Amino acid sequence: MLTVPERLRAAHLWENLSASELMEHALRRGEGALGANGQLIVDTRPQTGRSPKDKFFVREPSSESHIDWGAVNQPIDEARFDALFERVEEYLSTRDVYATDCYVGADERFRLPLRVYTELAWQNLFARHLFITPEQLPSDFAPEFTVVDAALFEAEPERDGTRTSTFILVNFRRRMILIGGTRYAGEIKKSVFTVMNYLLPLRDALPMHCSANVGAAGDLAIFFGLSGTGKTTLSSDSHRPLIGDDEHGWSDDDVFNFEGGCYAKVIRLSPTAEPEIWAATNHYSTVLENVVYDEHTRELDVDSEAKTENTRSAYPLEFIPNIVAGSKGPQPSVILMLTADAFGVLPPISKLSHEQAMYHFLSGYTAKVAGTERGVTEPQATFSTCFGAPFMVHHPTVYAKLLGRKIAERKVDCWLINTGWTGGPYGVGKRMSIAHTRAMVNAAIEGRIPEQFEREKFFGLLVPAGVPGVPAEVLNPRNAWKDVHAYDAQAAALAQLFADNFRRFEAQASEAVKRVAIKPVA
Repeated sequence: MLTVPERLRAAHLWENLSASELMEHALRRGEGALGANGQLIVDTRPQTGRSPKDKFFVREPSSESHIDWGAVNQPIDEARFDALFERVEEYLSTRDVYATDCYVGADERFRLPLRVYTELAWQNLFARHLFITPEQLPSDFAPEFTVVDAALFEAEPERDGTRTSTFILVNFRRRMILIGGTRYAGEIKKSVFTVMNYLLPLRDALPMHCSANVGAAGDLAIFFGLSGTGKTTLSSDSHRPLIGDDEHGWSDDDVFNFEGGCYAKVIRLSPTAEPEIWAATNHYSTVLENVVYDEHTRELDVDSEAKTENTRSAYPLEFIPNIVAGSKGPQPSVILMLTADAFGVLPPISKLSHEQAMYHFLSGYTAKVAGTERGVTEPQATFSTCFGAPFMVHHPTVYAKLLGRKIAERKVDCWLINTGWTGGPYGVGKRMSIAHTRAMVNAAIEGRIPEQFEREKFFGLLVPAGVPGVPAEVLNPRNAWKDVHAYDAQAAALAQLFADNFRRFEAQASEAVKRVAIKPVA
């Protein structure tokens, strides 16, 4: 059994190779293709996204009482884990294996030393980009957690106790993540995020699925949001240096990035609207997952979803021109909770009380649209608590109470931003203008929204009477619909979905949060 910091057995163990060396290995082994600008283009099919139902936690005494067991955090026996790991280790012992030593967490007080073993060279390049990889490791570097990814090894469900041939197993006693049966590298990133989500609350720090950037005046903004809500796009602003685009910790002293890179969704990426991400995606050694390209010219076709809607670009933070040195910033001034409301009824911007912020943090609402997943033919509400339910190990209220305490202590302004549809639901209305959304976000961050609000009746939200640079008619979603009665019916239906979802948390939620909870409209 592997225990940190022992080395994994392999036919040849390639340790801490440079990005260029890993590129050479991946290309020589036929793991990917070279893009026109020196990118590494890989194909992860048939898995083109995470497999949350295939993630399990080893049930063992040291962590059992802390884990919120259920459909998200599923248990597996220690004996099953040990037996499967022995088979994986035997499998890898006859193959070349790649190892990268790195860190998770830019704040040294909360930093987790990590070793990532992968069967595929390109996945090690992915880990090198996404985690914090110093040019020179200290001589006393000792990993405190290990990832073992055997992408091409498939489990046998009846024998191994897994759901399918894909498995993502987290063992807090062995301090190990074991992955197999999937080429999708996002499993590595998100499993490590899951570990940080377990460790930080035990030390009174809040782990967050969010982006963060800082203005010239030291005003730090946090962007919460699920995939497709604009979290990466809106935080990548040429006027505001980026701390990170996805995963952060909030301690009593600072906000710090967990990662050393970005993992951006690039379907229909625009060089005009998203110039920083476009430049990084077209950079030497960037890893591109499932992006369609011309086999002759090797130019990218970012508009094509022939392989998947979930095309991805993985690159180190230094590929972004304006980043915060050290990936840490001061206490936040403002929190923006992003949602892409495909029903077209939420206001594009509304101010939240601290209690409402906790409510919407617990709700974690957005909506899937037709075509993004098999079987989705009309807008579908998604509630992902803490804007990252698949990665939250403790009970959701543990994270919500930490957030509530921190925003109250720091008097942080909180806003709900709808980057979804207006003038009707998906298929009828149109997507919010990025230019308008950016203007609203910047005005909120810079404190330029006049203190004149109107409370709308369906969600109890305070909608500003005006926002600089944004037409007044954009701010009230009801006025954007041709049929206001249709708007009322749709808004009432969404309010009911919010109310139904909140029943999961009522028993543990505070009275203050219950008072601001969205109620069904009679």
